[in-house]
Amino acid sequence: MIIVVDDEDRENEGDFLMAAEMVTTEAINFMVKYGRGLVCAPVSKEIASRYKLDNMVIEGADPDEANFTISIDHKRLTTTGISAADRANTIRELTNPEAKPGDFRRPGHVFPLLGAEGGVLRRAGHTEAALDLARLAGMKPVGIICEIMLDNGEMARVPELAEMAKEHDMKFITIKDLIAYRNENESLVREVMDVNMPTMYGDFRLHAFEETMTGDIHLALTKGSWTKGEPVLTRVHSSDLIGDIFGARNSDTSTQLHQAMLQVEREGKGVVLYMNRNQRGSVLVNQLKTLKAMQEGRLQQEEFEIDNNPKKGDSRDYGVGAQILRSLGVCKLRLLSNNPVKRIGIKSFGLEIVEQVPIEDDLDVLTHRRQPDSTVK
Repeated sequence: MIIVVDDEDRENEGDFLMAAEMVTTEAINFMVKYGRGLVCAPVSKEIASRYKLDNMVIEGADPDEANFTISIDHKRLTTTGISAADRANTIRELTNPEAKPGDFRRPGHVFPLLGAEGGVLRRAGHTEAALDLARLAGMKPVGIICEIMLDNGEMARVPELAEMAKEHDMKFITIKDLIAYRNENESLVREVMDVNMPTMYGDFRLHAFEETMTGDIHLALTKGSWTKGEPVLTRVHSSDLIGDIFGARNSDTSTQLHQAMLQVEREGKGVVLYMNRNQRGSVLVNQLKTLKAMQEGRLQQEEFEIDNNPKKGDSRDYGVGAQILRSLGVCKLRLLSNNPVKRIGIKSFGLEIVEQVPIEDDLDVLTHRRQPDSTVK
């Protein structure tokens, strides 16, 4: 068992953490006694699918929060399910390849958490740290975590966590350390090609990056060059099919994208990173349904903007974009954005936002657009 602490800009909390294959009654009792938080069992997508661990919340889930599945108890190896021994038995069975979905009662007293594919390089959370460390140790992708609180019920911070690690002779690491280790040894993206890209706003270089786990392609427009450590004007834009392509009036994403390109052109150097949200099938249809509901008066404009915010769900998913920016030599950002910047875990990925630059709202975007040829009949 070790103590793992996350980024100070995220939760800034520590968890007891261990691989589920090593679980004992004593370990669970220790977590409950000294951690005082909720004992959870991070699992991979494969494990969740094998045991049919469906999401606890289907609609309205906060993408910034932990991804809980329905809670469980093992039917045969537990009584009430709450004792340290019962919880240890339930967690251990999640690592048993012979176990079946029907072996578990729902709901129960063990709370599985679905980890993001790609681990801490995708999401800088304790859930992903537990799964990454289990894999690195050659164990099954199931872990155990428990938040650590003080005697007064407040969350323990780094000084208290370090003292606790010393008192119990435990290893103490940060998620930032784990991210740095994985960044040095593996990658979530690879550049597949780059090409000159003349646009109505100026000449750029277009880089295409493939996400190794999904095959998704993300694009980066670059202008000029910069030295290592130099702050770079950067726009990170999440794709919005309806807004970007059709310029939907209820969405300002198209204007912001083009204005960002214009500001980078004026600057003479910078990056516009276009993150592909892969809006296909039901995702796109649901967005259209939401738009229709607003037009029929069943939804307010503000609610539409929240439901269709391209950044929703991305605030703790910096890994892919961060690796792309770092591969382009960007580590310090002058971030183009008009919204309050969530910096949760961003330092862990080797990035630093040194300035937030407003996206201008002027007519230059319109005047720079190519006008229709008046000679065409």
